[in-house]
Amino acid sequence: MKKSLIWVCSVIGVGAVMALLFGAFTQPRELRLISVSGECLTTVPKDRTAITLRVTTLDTNAATSMKMATAKIAEITDYLKTQDVKMQTTEFNSYEKSEWNRELEKSVVLGVETTIAIEVSADNIEIIEKVLAKFAGQPNVYSENLRMYTSAEAMKPAMEKCLGDAVENARERANALVAETGNRVGKLYGVSYISGTGADYQPRASNFLATSAKMAVADAAAGSVAGSIVSKDTEVSVSINATFYIK
Repeated sequence: MKKSLIWVCSVIGVGAVMALLFGAFTQPRELRLISVSGECLTTVPKDRTAITLRVTTLDTNAATSMKMATAKIAEITDYLKTQDVKMQTTEFNSYEKSEWNRELEKSVVLGVETTIAIEVSADNIEIIEKVLAKFAGQPNVYSENLRMYTSAEAMKPAMEKCLGDAVENARERANALVAETGNRVGKLYGVSYISGTGADYQPRASNFLATSAKMAVADAAAGSVAGSIVSKDTEVSVSINATFYIK
């Protein structure tokens, strides 16, 4: 009887020890992590220039107003097709226009106004200058929103590289923080980021041609073949919060 009791107690004891050991092996280890910030600031050249050409017509007859506008836009687009540009229609509307008549003390209908706008962009600023010179001063044609910008095709690789540089910046900071403990950081555990770019450069469309002509004369006198407008590069900034494993 005593031998049986001793044997049972031994089995229970061994089972308890094994349970404790198994629990120790299966218990999740506490992750050793460090979170730091990282930054990157770079610039990307503006590689495209854009202008919006707007045609606005007014007539007492709606059909005539639309016919006048579409005819003028057709003339503009036919010319643009001969140039190395990208274009897209950004506005097309037609509505009854009225204004307040002080003498009659009531709103008076002037007619139907039709507006069609096309955005034109090129990678050569001289082409945009040529387009402006072609249609400047023509009836019912207006130029607006002249700007220089960085295309998405040029921005994407620069943004991706800046994001990678920001992660490396964060890794360097993390290594500096844990250096005194004799540890170093390992793989990236997680990251979040925000990014931003500088505003587009927008010279005034009204004096673009005059300014262009003056600068072209100055360039010629200096023997320069550069474009007549120089724009500051687009600033790209990336800020991240990165978490790394600690080895």
